[in-house]
Amino acid sequence: MKLEEAKQQFINSWGAFGTNWGINRTMAQIHALLLISPDPLTQDDMMETLNISRGNVNMNVRELIDWGLAERVILNGERKEYFTAEKDIWKVVKQIVKERKKRELEPMLQLMDKLEQTEGDKKDRHVKAFMDTVEGIKKLGKHADKTLDALIKAEEHWFVSNVVKMFK
Repeated sequence: MKLEEAKQQFINSWGAFGTNWGINRTMAQIHALLLISPDPLTQDDMMETLNISRGNVNMNVRELIDWGLAERVILNGERKEYFTAEKDIWKVVKQIVKERKKRELEPMLQLMDKLEQTEGDKKDRHVKAFMDTVEGIKKLGKHADKTLDALIKAEEHWFVSNVVKMFK
């Protein structure tokens, strides 16, 4: 496979994968392009390579910056904005986990805290079924929260060695 074909396959595949970790396909494709680019890119570079509009690039680059997956780069003597992505994949994974936790898990846990305050006769089977479900979801969410916190704080070598031990 030639380099250009491999790059295109990576960009398309990363775009598909991105939908699984909570971002849209175009945002993930821009992220992939920034990941594999040895130099910072302009919006024009991204538009041309991915054949997408300026508005689409602008919106998705801003979102990548909000996620902490890309950043603006200032190049001396250049008026255009340039962008780059973190190249350390372990840092990328940890950042994605942090953002997913903040955007999905934490609001869910806040909702479960609120729902635990539901009034009703605890002996009523409908109240009991509801409260048991809320309690179970909250318990699982708290376990997930602790596990994700450990992943975020972990060093890559420690994490990988422990995962390998689990599969032995």
